[in-house]
Amino acid sequence: MAKISAVFNKISLLRERYYKALIGKDALIKLISETEAVDQVYNSNAIENSTLTLEETEKILLQIDLDRFITEREIFEAKNLARVVSYIDKRAKEQELTLDVILSLHKMLISNIRDDVAGRFRKDNEYVRVGNHIASNPKEIISRLEKMLTEYNFTINENIIKRISKLHLVFEYIHPFIDGNGRIGRVINNYLLIREGFVPINIKFIDRKMYYEAFKEFDEKDSTTIMEGIVGKALTNSYHKRLAYLEDKTIITLIDYAKNNNFSHSNLINKANRQTIEAFLEKGVWKIGVMDKK
Repeated sequence: MAKISAVFNKISLLRERYYKALIGKDALIKLISETEAVDQVYNSNAIENSTLTLEETEKILLQIDLDRFITEREIFEAKNLARVVSYIDKRAKEQELTLDVILSLHKMLISNIRDDVAGRFRKDNEYVRVGNHIASNPKEIISRLEKMLTEYNFTINENIIKRISKLHLVFEYIHPFIDGNGRIGRVINNYLLIREGFVPINIKFIDRKMYYEAFKEFDEKDSTTIMEGIVGKALTNSYHKRLAYLEDKTIITLIDYAKNNNFSHSNLINKANRQTIEAFLEKGVWKIGVMDKK
């Protein structure tokens, strides 16, 4: 990705287009959000080593029987996260993010999985390891989270990509819960984005290696550069997808777009990965919206 200031400027322009294209199309954007929920649930759980495929995730959410045995935990991980994703789409617009909200989201996420720890922070001697370091002392969790939210709110007029990236890295560094920290952290990202008038993001499983490199960079260098690239790319991708639908474009695969225009498919994939063309990932396939020729 380019320098984050340039990415933010690009996102600001995409956001303007989005709000213009959104007029009179609330039903369509609701449908997009509903269908995208499956993608978000699959990717977020896959990052945490869930064995569910995208197709299996979709079947679970549609209550369709699967062809293989799936643990009860993985079933609840999919159903609970889908519920949380749907819930925050409305809740974020109504309620500021607080520690109580974070706890309620966590309870929804972990219910029927670990009821003994659902909806509460680590306490007493409940220490956890994050990568190569021991997460924050349970006694410090509340004060550290309060400081995290204060710093985020204090920088309200600054670049949203930098703010979300820093908050996400700090949250995961604190690791306030026994279970569910990664998934709830990514939910919080979207809660804040939606609240501030941006679209939600979907950090992809295919970017997991770089995602973990971002935590390593923050731990070793106190730098947010890699995470900024991930968040910036994900936010750009979300706008590209929505605009393709809202601007009434014909949506085709990138490989068909390459064939139709005699372009190099590999070159277009590189551009799509850098988000220098208005391509987007949908169910693991690169697509692009094109205007019909008149």
